Amino acid sequence: MTTPTEQQNVADFYDFEAALTKEEREVLHRTRAFMREQVRPLVAEHWAAGSFPEELIGRFRESGLAGLAYEGYGEPGPAASHVLTGMMAMEMSRVDASVATFFGVHNGLAMYAIQVGGDQEQRDRWLPAMARMDTIGAFALTEPLDGSDIAAGMRTTARREGDTWVLDGAKRWIGNATFADHVVVWARDVADDQVKGFVVGKGTPGFTAEKIAHKTSLRIVENADITLTDVRVPETDRLQNVSSFRDVAEILRATRSGVAWQALGVMIGAYELALSYAKEREQFGRPLAGFQLVQDLLVKSLGNITSSWGMLLQLARLQDAGVFRDEHSSLAKAHVTGRMREVVAWAREIFGGNGIVLDYDVARFFADAEAIYSFEGTREMNTLIVGKAITGESAFV
Repeated sequence: MTTPTEQQNVADFYDFEAALTKEEREVLHRTRAFMREQVRPLVAEHWAAGSFPEELIGRFRESGLAGLAYEGYGEPGPAASHVLTGMMAMEMSRVDASVATFFGVHNGLAMYAIQVGGDQEQRDRWLPAMARMDTIGAFALTEPLDGSDIAAGMRTTARREGDTWVLDGAKRWIGNATFADHVVVWARDVADDQVKGFVVGKGTPGFTAEKIAHKTSLRIVENADITLTDVRVPETDRLQNVSSFRDVAEILRATRSGVAWQALGVMIGAYELALSYAKEREQFGRPLAGFQLVQDLLVKSLGNITSSWGMLLQLARLQDAGVFRDEHSSLAKAHVTGRMREVVAWAREIFGGNGIVLDYDVARFFADAEAIYSFEGTREMNTLIVGKAITGESAFV
């Protein structure tokens, strides 16, 4: 079967790539080539084994793709636009959503938390090495008993003792945590009941991260259960510009759109596989692509991809203009991940029985879509954010 990533992006039916400058297109094409040549050959085996290919960290380091969104910390020049970084996330997920998630946790959540929440000394201390991927970051917010209600229900605590903070609690579903050099941990200050951020270094006494086993989605990602027992962190490692959960929400507002771009990439990857298979697989003496019902599934898939891409392109432009709001990213996350679910199901349907065999790849996209549908805000939570914005009424319990 023809490998879709050897082609240009055949799902770009309206030529959205034309929105990029010449220099941005070169970066996007470099991302596409990196994922095709360095990542794609590894993913099926590691997805089946539920293991992370550690050699990818070195390959990403050599690629120079990290840190582009952070002026002064990535490649020389101004920070990359949200249009470019969104399409980069899409290209990564087009090949593998797990690898895109690893990159997004490090390059998005962890680095952005330090960029926004840290003072200048902290940014200069941590971000250069993270931009080079000499060190890897993780972001620890979700807890075993609190996900959507984490703003009010956070149980991990921080208490100050002189110039030191003592952290106690647990976190769950923390990507990269088993091998990360720096984990941004969010905890509730027992003194003022406000959420604060702390950068906990690898090997800190009292900090343990245990890989979550038996996942059926994003199996390459090293999600972990974290336990914090009398973890001592110096005041200099507390993010100085974070004083409440409102600051955490600012970070999530920006990174939520990146998850929507990942969902678009998953749609495109599944669609390309289905299109290629339909052209080559014959039944009743003709290619599957020659049947009306198969064409219907392909066209509906392309429609979902195209409408989602247009939405995300405008969202990225709002971000670049500095005028986007919570409800903008929430609508995109809720809508695009819903369309993703439809596309991966239609793609798997076109493969018939072969669609459940990893050798054909589409099963991986089908399974990975479920995690993307849920993390960084469920459809229900994002719907309520948008609902409040358009009605003026809060329907949160």
